[in-house]
Amino acid sequence: MTESSYKYLYRIDSPADLRKLSQQELVGYCDELRRFIIEQLALNPGHLGSSLGVVELTAALHYVFDTPYDKLIWDVGHQAYAHKIITGRRDSFRMNRKLNGLSGFPKMEESAYDAFGGGHASTSISAALGIATAAALRGERRHAVAVIGDGALTGGLAFEGLNNAGAANTDLLVILNDNRMAIDPNVGALKEYLLSISTSKRYNAVKNRAWAHMERTPRLRRLIQKVGNALKQGFLQQSNLFESLRFRYFGPVDGHDVGQLTRVLQDLKEIKGPKLLHVLTVKGKGYSPAERDQKIWHAPGVFNPETGERATHGGNGDEPPLYQKVFGETILELARTNDRIVGITPAMPTGCGLNILMREMPERCFDVGIAEGHAVTFSAGLAAAGMVPFCNIYSSFMQRAYDNVIHDVALQGLNVVMCLDRAGLVGEDGATHQGAFDIAYMRSIPDITVAAPMDEVELRNLMYTASLGRGPFVIRYPRGAGVRSDWRQPFREIPVGRGRWLRDGTDVAVLSLGHVGNTVAEAVERASADGVSAAHIDLRFAKPLDATCLHEVGRRFGRIVVVEDGTVTGGVGSAVLEFMNAYGYRPQAELLGIPDRFIGQGTQEQLRRICGFDLEGIYRTIMKSKK
Repeated sequence: MTESSYKYLYRIDSPADLRKLSQQELVGYCDELRRFIIEQLALNPGHLGSSLGVVELTAALHYVFDTPYDKLIWDVGHQAYAHKIITGRRDSFRMNRKLNGLSGFPKMEESAYDAFGGGHASTSISAALGIATAAALRGERRHAVAVIGDGALTGGLAFEGLNNAGAANTDLLVILNDNRMAIDPNVGALKEYLLSISTSKRYNAVKNRAWAHMERTPRLRRLIQKVGNALKQGFLQQSNLFESLRFRYFGPVDGHDVGQLTRVLQDLKEIKGPKLLHVLTVKGKGYSPAERDQKIWHAPGVFNPETGERATHGGNGDEPPLYQKVFGETILELARTNDRIVGITPAMPTGCGLNILMREMPERCFDVGIAEGHAVTFSAGLAAAGMVPFCNIYSSFMQRAYDNVIHDVALQGLNVVMCLDRAGLVGEDGATHQGAFDIAYMRSIPDITVAAPMDEVELRNLMYTASLGRGPFVIRYPRGAGVRSDWRQPFREIPVGRGRWLRDGTDVAVLSLGHVGNTVAEAVERASADGVSAAHIDLRFAKPLDATCLHEVGRRFGRIVVVEDGTVTGGVGSAVLEFMNAYGYRPQAELLGIPDRFIGQGTQEQLRRICGFDLEGIYRTIMKSKK
């Protein structure tokens, strides 16, 4: 679509422009905003379904509140595309999630309208409470609004924020965006509770009549809380969870009726104290393919906006699979032969591949909701009772469960297998999702094994080895495909702490950990052709290190290069140098990996090049050994 095909979209460069529209024009603007998001994401992939679901809510919030003076905090933030477009980033939106472009999530340094950065779930209420408290301390009459999804509400941090805000009686508005979906359908008792509220016919019928009268009679707005409490207690016949936390509960309301939303939000601005508005939305709203298959269209990749046909990557069945598929197929194989094996995921069964086990053995696969700490401690309980839990959590999300790993798993020596998907540079999701720190934060824990497969066969064998009862066991692997099409090999136990000499040499020893070893192998081969004899060692384990291998490297080589897809600060390279120092070896060493800074969005290959461990970067480093 060209600019001329839009009546309203290109007239709105800020929320101030949005507030000049009439209510009827606002409806038209929302339609155009949704169309623009679909057109943009068809060519430049991103989080589609969640952003389509909050178009009207986003417009209503900016229409009613005086942003950026009033603060909007988006939980996770993958639903904030409409927010970015409204707040002056429409013309730069084509660079969303691209190198040097817009972040795919709210980012404080990007815009004054991004009141708090996002990327991980359940943070918005605590952050909004802090912002609201600061405003009160300064005597500022600004509003703080947290928008949180029902999936993110399953995280414990969200309830910590609700509990604190209710007790403090802080002037805060929480918008509960209830679409019954995270990436996969939501699970748990909270989902059922919200469903009972939203589907109570008697309550909703009377509530809707009450709202209608209140809109016509401003004086009755003062009775909102009393009416709401009577309705909820009388018709739901149960105490309201949010009211019990001292939040005034309002709703549920239609999240796609922008007129009603603006009226309700205007009323809520006048009510002091902690408030929660329950908004019902449809993920993927307004685009039928996204509404029909909400899991796929959470982030569908490139697609045809007219037909909904998604781009395929081709393939004839002989191409290497995604690591997550190998994990999913492998845990199913292991579970068939060992009835103690179970799978655990914090709301990512499709993303991590556990949906494969879930389909065949649903009783042995547990989606615990967006609750990483609980996922780890739940796994520890399973292990304490004799099960062999495979707890699959994305690397950057495992950061949220660090104490659970130490206190509940490692300290007790429990055989929990922690599979860290998306380890290393993940690409377009940017700094909040890069799996940079897991090697560093895991290897500091006593009595834990930290391993990384170089290919799919190694992943299978490490999973098999971990299932044999090796205590706390971490397996990290990257986002994307591996290198082996013949990956369905018989299982083989790998000796813990044993690396592999893949190639011998005399000039330099190159030690790698994990999938990046495949790039190292290419660089070593190229360097050999250009006159540098490089040995290549696949460490396999960041902890324990292969002492026999490292002693040989220390004795034979005056120069070493360590390559890892993780932070060089405290990573496996640091571990190798600690070993060399402890035993009196003094090689000249160079560490390649993620530098000591946060890495933004871009393709994986672009980011590896920036960090210096793409093929060219590794090759150039090896060639420094040329005599």
